[in-house]
Amino acid sequence: AFLGLGEHSSRAPSVRSLAESGHHLAEPRAMEMYNGHSTLLGHHAGGFDDIDLPSAVKYLIASDPNLQVLGAAYLQHKCYSDSSAKKQARSLQAMPKLVKLFNSPNQEVQRHATGAMRNLIYDNAENKLALVEENGIYELMRTLREPDDELRKNVTGILWNLSSSDNLKDRLARDTLEQLTDLVLVPLSGLGGSGVIQQNPSEAEIFYNSTGFLRNLSSASQQTRQKMRECHGLVDSMIHYVNSSLEVGKSEDKSVENAVCVLRNLSYRLYDEMPPSSLQRLEGHRRNAGSTMTGELVGCFSPQSKKAREHYLNADIVTFTEVSKDPKGMEWLWNPQIVGIYNRLLQRCELNKHTTEAASGALQNITAGDRRWAGVLSRLALEQERILNPVLDRVRTADHHQLRSLTGLIRNLSRHARNKDEMSTKVVSHLIEKLPGSVGDKAPPADVIVNIIAVLNNLVVESPMAARDIVYFDGLRKLFFIKKRRDSSDNEKSSRAAASLLGNMWQYTKLHRDFKMKGYRKEDFLSL
Repeated sequence: AFLGLGEHSSRAPSVRSLAESGHHLAEPRAMEMYNGHSTLLGHHAGGFDDIDLPSAVKYLIASDPNLQVLGAAYLQHKCYSDSSAKKQARSLQAMPKLVKLFNSPNQEVQRHATGAMRNLIYDNAENKLALVEENGIYELMRTLREPDDELRKNVTGILWNLSSSDNLKDRLARDTLEQLTDLVLVPLSGLGGSGVIQQNPSEAEIFYNSTGFLRNLSSASQQTRQKMRECHGLVDSMIHYVNSSLEVGKSEDKSVENAVCVLRNLSYRLYDEMPPSSLQRLEGHRRNAGSTMTGELVGCFSPQSKKAREHYLNADIVTFTEVSKDPKGMEWLWNPQIVGIYNRLLQRCELNKHTTEAASGALQNITAGDRRWAGVLSRLALEQERILNPVLDRVRTADHHQLRSLTGLIRNLSRHARNKDEMSTKVVSHLIEKLPGSVGDKAPPADVIVNIIAVLNNLVVESPMAARDIVYFDGLRKLFFIKKRRDSSDNEKSSRAAASLLGNMWQYTKLHRDFKMKGYRKEDFLSL
């Protein structure tokens, strides 16, 4: 399950709109200091009456830093929300001239040049590409080393806005990740040094921009996901920030949202993409001599027998203990401790639905598929973390978007659950409530309906209680409605799923009397 993010809506404010909105920036005061002249202040206050775009671009290559600041400030102001000005500035060759000023010896020039660039590329794909082609990423990463928060806000804001272009993501990952992690993520997440998050408001914005940038990159290609997982300190800083924020009651924080979305995206197809040596370790002792453990067991006892389950359990415990020790880097993504982190987010994050949706999506990713470890983490979530109640609490109030990841997660858990009866008593009524039963009902999306029916099917196959509860909570009426509704390809899918579940329900002969009392016959259950 994936979660990308569009462009961050923050631009460098227009110089005039800043003055009007009562924000006080250091620009006018700093500008006054140049050689005691106050000409610049006059320009800002008068709204650049006697300057136009061509002359502003010329000022960028003037020898006087005051003029360079003026040219950049005018561009920043003019391109705040004027797309034709952005286009004109590009055709006047403003892009390469601004890039050259990113690392000017004059701090005000740097601030204004990056501020102007932030506005020039906002919502403008051609300007983004032009910035990259002018060696802009390299220059930005140099600028990021400056110990100046205003500058770092602009640089990380530019990176975030660049990362909304799909065609730039792989290149951005290649050219920025290591430095961004060392310069911003590790120190500001509290991972380096004190272990505590200590961010002033500017640093909080720098960190927020940087995690927004990572969130966009993490929804790109497999190659970029791999690069991010392997980047030293990246996953650790995300985990540390989320954990520390939970400890101080800041689970609603916007950077927590970004960090959890990054973790969710880096967990996507995790077992297919992790290093083979790590996977082998997780698959454990079942792979000896090329035969799977299930294969060996068939001769002496069935996989469902008590002895087989004990054998599995002991093998799981051995691997579990090995893997749990001291996770580093990408190992966090499949470490048992991360299940607890996602669980705490589900329980404590009341307002930010994006965060809880990402946490359930991450859990869905690490419990997906037939791999042994997906089963181990599922059972840990159910038995140790007791995750069903927090998940079902979310299901009650979830919108369609959240229901996708929540029901996807419950679907995975229902496959791997050891005690299907116990799970049935908890989930059946909640899930049936979400299904439509007549034409006027508000129905969730088709993939949510398919997930819900798959959960019910996983439970019914092994638990008579699940079948009994479906009848008791008016599930038959809804399932027959879904089965008959085939007016679109989506409804066709849910119809097939319902037919398969109803076929399995008929196997419970003890319930045939209940079925008949509700007016259903054998052919209703078994017809396709």
